[in-house]
Amino acid sequence: MTRPLPHRAVPQQLVLHGPILHIPIVLWGAFVLVHLVIVWLALFGPGNALGDIAVVYRGWAEGLRTGTIMGITTPFVYPVLAMVPIGTALILGDALYLYTWFLLVTVLDALAFFVLVRRLRPHRVVAAWWWLGFQLLLGPVALARIDSITVPVAIIGLLWLGSRPFWGTTLLVLATWVKIWPAAALAALFVVWPQRWRMLLLAAGISVAIVGLAVVLGSGANVLSFVTAQTSRGIQIEAPVAGIWMWLTALRVPGSSLYYDTEILTFQVAGPGVAVVSAFMTPLMAVMAAVVLLLGVRATRSGAAFVTVFSPLVLALTTTLIAFNKVGSPQFISWLAAPVILGLVWHGAGWRTPAVLALMLAALTQIIYPYLYDGMLVADPALVLVLSVRNLLEFVLLGWAVRELWSYDRRSEASPGSRVSANG
Repeated sequence: MTRPLPHRAVPQQLVLHGPILHIPIVLWGAFVLVHLVIVWLALFGPGNALGDIAVVYRGWAEGLRTGTIMGITTPFVYPVLAMVPIGTALILGDALYLYTWFLLVTVLDALAFFVLVRRLRPHRVVAAWWWLGFQLLLGPVALARIDSITVPVAIIGLLWLGSRPFWGTTLLVLATWVKIWPAAALAALFVVWPQRWRMLLLAAGISVAIVGLAVVLGSGANVLSFVTAQTSRGIQIEAPVAGIWMWLTALRVPGSSLYYDTEILTFQVAGPGVAVVSAFMTPLMAVMAAVVLLLGVRATRSGAAFVTVFSPLVLALTTTLIAFNKVGSPQFISWLAAPVILGLVWHGAGWRTPAVLALMLAALTQIIYPYLYDGMLVADPALVLVLSVRNLLEFVLLGWAVRELWSYDRRSEASPGSRVSANG
């Protein structure tokens, strides 16, 4: 795992006009400002963006004092390592739980931002500004969910794959044991990296160690309870597939409605065919992910370079986990930051389209949640339309990534001067 990954890329540079945008104090000043604005919106803005942290996460954290450890002593909706940041945020006490959480997330974001901009290379600076804009457009959920822990860790892991594959892979595995979505990057790495078996051995070793420790602590099957907790869920109102019943409810068609699931703590759709479609969605998502992986295999066997295939494959797999998921939480959009940043760093202007699409998805998501979410709960037609456009753009983004996998240009890889370090 010590050899750098093979890399070649097309150097299409995105350039930020104005030297002031490349000055470290300006970059870091913008970082601080964006995080302060988002924290202010979460704490004092309209809507309720803090329910998960203030009620659910803090409740789980407080359970540690009485010996209740989610994923160990009781089933858990997330992988067991999610309790590490959730519990850590209690270190300064109950009264400061929210502020400690935001501090923890901001520190992780700062580490990822440092890795991104420390050498001030133009394409990395562009990616850094894009990330700040993406977070600002996404709003409170960019910092106020467990996903906020995994995104910066995944960003560092992906950026390190070019020069520190051991540590990059390790971070991706650890992030997966906090929230499952970074497994998309690991799956893509297994498909396109020549030393895939070393990666698999490392990932398996870390996972066995985590499961083994949990079992020693008395978890039993609870350590894997997050798998069944997700598959048994109904269809959440923001999921793309929920659009059918959202429109039926918005148009007041009898038999369709929305309800709150008190066990999963989410709003879901009810109506004819919901149970059947809900049971079908997880297998469908697995099949679509397999199809995307096969496209990666096809491109790799046809001679495509690692950098050519890896970044669009990660984006395609990540978007598949969003678009074909029966769960549609707004924070899922935050996952897109990691593959888009990787694409901007490795491919520059060639990733302008997915970068713009991701910004649009973030903005539409913030409109829906948290500010106008009450309208969603009564299926207001205007908000259902906004949600439908947002969900449609997820498939547009997926289509772009799939097209890149299908129609990569091998001639551009071999053109003079086209070799660019994957280290950025």
